[in-house]
Amino acid sequence: MSEHVLPAEEPVRFIAPIIQDNPTGWGPCEMPDQFRDMPYQPFSKGDRLGKISDWTVVQDKKYQNKYASQFGAGSSYAYFHDEDESTFHLVDTTRVQKPPYQRGRARGQRGRGARGARTPGGMTTLSKQRDRKLGKRWGQRGAPMKIRDASVTVRPTWVTIEDMDFPRLAKLSLPGIKDGEDIACCGTLEYYDKAYDRVNVKHEKPLQRIDRIFHTVTTTDDPVIRRLSKTTGTVYATDTILATIMCCTRSNYSWDIVIEKIGDKLFLDKRDNTEFDLLTVNETSVEPPADDGNSINSPRNLALEATFINHNFSQQVLKSGPTEPKYKFPEANPFVSEEEGEVASVGYRYRKWNLNNGVVLVARCEHDAVMQGPQNETQFLTIKALNEWDSKVANGVEWRQKLDTQRGAVLANELRNNSCKLAKWTVQALLAGSDQVKFGYVSRTQVRDNARHVILGTQQFKPHEFAAQINLSMDNAWGILRCIIDICMKQKDGKYLIMKDPNKPLIRLYDIPDNTFESDGSEESGDEPADTPFAPLYSYGNSKRV
Repeated sequence: MSEHVLPAEEPVRFIAPIIQDNPTGWGPCEMPDQFRDMPYQPFSKGDRLGKISDWTVVQDKKYQNKYASQFGAGSSYAYFHDEDESTFHLVDTTRVQKPPYQRGRARGQRGRGARGARTPGGMTTLSKQRDRKLGKRWGQRGAPMKIRDASVTVRPTWVTIEDMDFPRLAKLSLPGIKDGEDIACCGTLEYYDKAYDRVNVKHEKPLQRIDRIFHTVTTTDDPVIRRLSKTTGTVYATDTILATIMCCTRSNYSWDIVIEKIGDKLFLDKRDNTEFDLLTVNETSVEPPADDGNSINSPRNLALEATFINHNFSQQVLKSGPTEPKYKFPEANPFVSEEEGEVASVGYRYRKWNLNNGVVLVARCEHDAVMQGPQNETQFLTIKALNEWDSKVANGVEWRQKLDTQRGAVLANELRNNSCKLAKWTVQALLAGSDQVKFGYVSRTQVRDNARHVILGTQQFKPHEFAAQINLSMDNAWGILRCIIDICMKQKDGKYLIMKDPNKPLIRLYDIPDNTFESDGSEESGDEPADTPFAPLYSYGNSKRV
């Protein structure tokens, strides 16, 4: 028996791997060849899969980051489509000429389709007609807006200093401005008649015409401000002027304010015989009143009507009998003269605010009335009136149908159409330190009669709460005022004019000659027609009788 001898196996040799020595740290010093061109994207084992087919991510914004990786989005393995022109084919769009025997039949089909048959030709014809109607409708809606006139004619000698657009002004803020400090208090106030709180649509009251004098004296004509300017403050204005500047980003109509710089002091004035004190109507509406001078619903006639309503309403709701008590401030009304008649109930607070960096503002603010609070304390009121003129033309809410049941809808509609006016009223109440703002709802007795009105209801708010409700930021308001003050303080002594552009959302500061507006007082403003019921209201200038 032969033995089979296996060959001896060779020993396995150990090949030592290449070891990279990193003397300054740990890990490899360079990329291995087999991994050099391989894309790498970090991932976590906790990341969810499924974003290819999960459509809830698109529909529900709450789960937008449902499949997001904690390492962020990567594009290493993203699919990119390379353009391949080998599959591109040119399409022949030339019209195929039909033989003569088919042309008449096509015309007949189109005719039957136009008469109502369900044929592609008929549908095409109907869709074209619909497109024409829609195009006409959209063309009318997209008609160019009528160019508004500026509140004052810009003259060639005026030099533009700066344009301030509303988006930039809306971002300004000056927080931490404390409430104003009283310097002087003047005038006499009557008490509010709480019986008007019970007025409603079913128990309306006619608006009466009350023969009283209203003073709208500008800053530099105020004897009290002239006296205070010698000892206190660096900037002087009235609450109406300040509210116009502070709420300028909400305004659409043009307005202007004259600024005079004397040394380190600024005086903010309105021009004489202007419409600055008239109340706008539906200024911020999507479709503001059409500018037709002969219509009772033109912007100017509506402004006269609204001012007339406000003056009468603010005096009618007071206890004005000779035996009724009155609230008297320490000083008398500085604008009353002996030859004038009965003066409206008004109280003036001259207050000052520290706007930091040496800027001290002094302003004349107004109260309209007082009333007894729940604890028998004296509360100061600002009384204003909202007026309904024609709800169908104004695309508004019918007050007589909604005011008693849905007052919030009526107020929301007014906030939309008169945002600037309501904001200015709120700012004036906050500057004066009024405890309550009283709003009256006044409507025309007949839609086509702008001389007779009825009171349909009243509503009151605390100024701070109402400011929050209408999204009015006093920090932004103070920031806008301080920005304009700083720009004017950097200029040389002289006269300047700030004007809202009539057609753009910006205000513009002009350097004007010192003698501007001194010899042509009534040149810039039009004359009021004699047949308007509000002619006496507009004829007094600084003092108006209603």
